[in-house]
Amino acid sequence: MFLSEQFPGLQRQIRDQAARDYRLLEDLVGQAREMAPWVRPIRPRSATSVALTAADGGNNAVAFNPFSLQIVRVVDSAGKELFLDVVSPATDIDELGRRHLAERTVLGGLMSDLGITRLVALSPIMAGRSPQWVEVYRDLCEWATLYDLVCSHEFAADTLVVRDGLLRTTIFAGDLLVRVGHLMKAAIERQTLENRRRVWVAGLAKKTKVLDHYRLAMSLAGIFDRGTPCFVPVPSGMQEQVYRAADYLRAPDGGSRDGLRGGRGSDNIGAMYFVRFGPRSGDPVWTADILAWQAAHAQAIFGHLQADAAAGFPVPFYPLSVQQADAHSRVADLDVEIIEDSLVSAVRDLVGQDRAHIVDALRLATDVAARRYA
Repeated sequence: MFLSEQFPGLQRQIRDQAARDYRLLEDLVGQAREMAPWVRPIRPRSATSVALTAADGGNNAVAFNPFSLQIVRVVDSAGKELFLDVVSPATDIDELGRRHLAERTVLGGLMSDLGITRLVALSPIMAGRSPQWVEVYRDLCEWATLYDLVCSHEFAADTLVVRDGLLRTTIFAGDLLVRVGHLMKAAIERQTLENRRRVWVAGLAKKTKVLDHYRLAMSLAGIFDRGTPCFVPVPSGMQEQVYRAADYLRAPDGGSRDGLRGGRGSDNIGAMYFVRFGPRSGDPVWTADILAWQAAHAQAIFGHLQADAAAGFPVPFYPLSVQQADAHSRVADLDVEIIEDSLVSAVRDLVGQDRAHIVDALRLATDVAARRYA
């Protein structure tokens, strides 16, 4: 704890150091001003928006030591459950992969279309050497659900499919994410040809490193001070200032986009944009990815998103469909208690009727302590 007499000296040192570092801010403002000619106003449009999200693993974890279960659940903005599974860090990952293939789940379908028979071939983290594999498994299930929604569903109207998160990730092995992107691209083109339906794919993130890095600079440069919703592509140089992994930025094709050459190891199928759905300078700015092959449709995509974001609640000017999907994915306290009771009941059955009272006594003691000291 600082003493009151120490603050003047500390504040002076802070001001001096900020003055020395001011040139860094000036450099960022200069980079932000270079985006100004590429800022485009958003023209609102109307289309069906479908968002999907996976429930947060921490909210869906239940434990009764030594049992620790993760409920993996993916829902869409209408509240429809698209995927459900229960795993634990002790789950046999190879058997898990075989089950998905046998039952032809959305993850099993993705594995089949990629010609993969083991989850470890889909993501090296699924080798199971770290408990983190459970979180990666949840992300894989969300990507598989997105893939199934785009590739296996017939849409009755032009539809924008929104992922809660950017269209880039480091969890896939090799070029698998790019192959997933190409399969979705082919399915979208098939929808257009056979059903005359346009389908777009976008990802939206509430918080990203690149936006945090340039937020102040963009505000000082005033590039969005136009009195209207607008968007701008994020230049490759600005992305490279923040993200050091080239695969996370590399365009998915062998060609290039904004100077970022494609390659076999690309962890990206998106084109990155900054977008503001509100008309005022103080309205929030978000980071978005649109499917790289649909970059020419950026105006239409952001027009549909803006129409959805205008009704955003409780977060203003953030697409309502994404917020609805997030709300539907949350597990209420009552649901958690029911799930925990189900786990305890399963443990009672496993230990046998003659020892079930021991489980009941331990659960009661745990509940009392948790309620007293939580």
